[in-house]
Amino acid sequence: MKSDEKHWLVLVTCANPIQAKLIARSVVEKRLAACVSILRSPIESHYRWKGKVEKTRELLLLIKTTARKLGGLEREVKRLHSYEVPEFIALPIAGGSRAYLDWLEEST
Repeated sequence: MKSDEKHWLVLVTCANPIQAKLIARSVVEKRLAACVSILRSPIESHYRWKGKVEKTRELLLLIKTTARKLGGLEREVKRLHSYEVPEFIALPIAGGSRAYLDWLEEST
C-alpha cells in the first residue's frame, strides 16, 4: 500500500449525462485526470443558492488526478461546466494500491 498526498480524488456534480461525459472525456484527453467515473444513478442535492433552498438531481463525477494537475483540472471543469459555481472538491488519497497509484501518475 502506497500513501502520500500526490494523488487526489475530485468530486464534481453535473446537471446531465451530456455535460458529465463532455467533462470526463476532455479532462482525460488533456491528461488532467487519469480516470473519471460517472455515477449514472442521479443523486438528489439540497443546497442554498441566492438565498433560497434548492433541490436538484445531478450526476456525480469521481475524478482521479495528481496534485500537479489540480489547477488545470479546476480550470477545465469551470470552462466546460454550465453552473455559475460548479462543485469542485479535492480530497487527498491517503493510500491505495501501489500499482494503481503508479498508473494514475503515469496517465496524467
